[in-house]
Amino acid sequence: MVFRTLFRPKQRPTTTIDMTLSHDGANWTASNDSVHLRAESLEALDRLVEQSLHDELADHDRLDVFMAFDNEVIPQWIRPYMNHYFNRIIELPLRRK
Repeated sequence: MVFRTLFRPKQRPTTTIDMTLSHDGANWTASNDSVHLRAESLEALDRLVEQSLHDELADHDRLDVFMAFDNEVIPQWIRPYMNHYFNRIIELPLRRK
């Protein structure tokens, strides 16, 4: 699992875990070398990520999970017309509604 530590002014260092975000046609997926998760919605996927990183979260006050979208799932012909990327960061622990 890839860990990075970021230093933000006036805050404690934050540990960041890198994952790849994708869609298989039916489910959202998040994966890295240690974990492969899938769920029907991004919200459900976020909850699975939090559950799977429970042990790491116990060792840190907060974790950031950077999800880089796998652009390989987008057809080659449309990639030149993409004006943005669908990357996201979630902060763990998640806030409860």
